[in-house]
Amino acid sequence: MISIYPACFFKEKKGYSVVFPDLNWLATGGKNEHHAMEMAIECLAGYLYASKRDGDEIPKASAMKDISPAKIAKELGIDVGETFVSMVSVDVEEYAKLHFEKSVRKTLTIPAWLNAAALEKKINFSQVLQEALLKKIRS
Repeated sequence: MISIYPACFFKEKKGYSVVFPDLNWLATGGKNEHHAMEMAIECLAGYLYASKRDGDEIPKASAMKDISPAKIAKELGIDVGETFVSMVSVDVEEYAKLHFEKSVRKTLTIPAWLNAAALEKKINFSQVLQEALLKKIRS
């Protein structure tokens, strides 16, 4: 499912700042418009993914016509130069599969006898390693 939120883009000396007023003033930036949009998509995906994972309430998006970059710049104390509002969209589930939940292949070495015993018991090596790593990280 695609999520779409309005974002304010503010031109600055070294690129663009991007602010999502509906999402607790979530902000990012980029060196040019294209990079700023890429960063806005990544920022939006990360925010929505983490909010959903943590069970936080996700605010509804405002209509683009209801967003005033000048008013937002004033609230944030930003000198207004070139500004525009753009809708930023992302399919959070697809983005997460590619960037947040991507599996990484690891090679490890164990004694042959341990490998044979684990195979005999049909142990899932990946699952055991993940469980052990999570236990170690959380302790």
